[in-house]
Amino acid sequence: MKNIFNQTDTVEILNRIDKLSPNSRPQWGKMDVAQMLAHCSSFHDIAMGRTFPPRGWLGILIGTFVKPLFFNDKPPARNMSTIPTILIVEEKDFQKEKVKLKQKIMTFQNNGPEKCTSHPHPFFGKLTPEQWGKGLYKHLDHHLNQFGV
Repeated sequence: MKNIFNQTDTVEILNRIDKLSPNSRPQWGKMDVAQMLAHCSSFHDIAMGRTFPPRGWLGILIGTFVKPLFFNDKPPARNMSTIPTILIVEEKDFQKEKVKLKQKIMTFQNNGPEKCTSHPHPFFGKLTPEQWGKGLYKHLDHHLNQFGV
């Protein structure tokens, strides 16, 4: 499985982000491209230990049991629910969000596994740095596929 800690996988993601434009349209979902970039950026804030969303009751109940389903090569379902604190509904500036997300991806990759958060994921609970790296890649891949890149 690809991992954002792998330099080749990071370059691939950054190149795909560069293929987006303000006119990119989603193949599913409600977010526009700028909102999607802000959403992915907010998810990176969680992985880097900058924000600490609380665990929801559903995650506490089943998160640990469904975690293995997320850390495989199968793509996640379209239109799955998201962490409420990173649901972006307000209008965002495409160029600013693109730059911000790319910077966070590079910072996370450059910091390496030792700087990854130890705070639990809001749904899945405790993750290893390896799982965070794979999860970030899979999350980005999911949303880039959503916009056809």
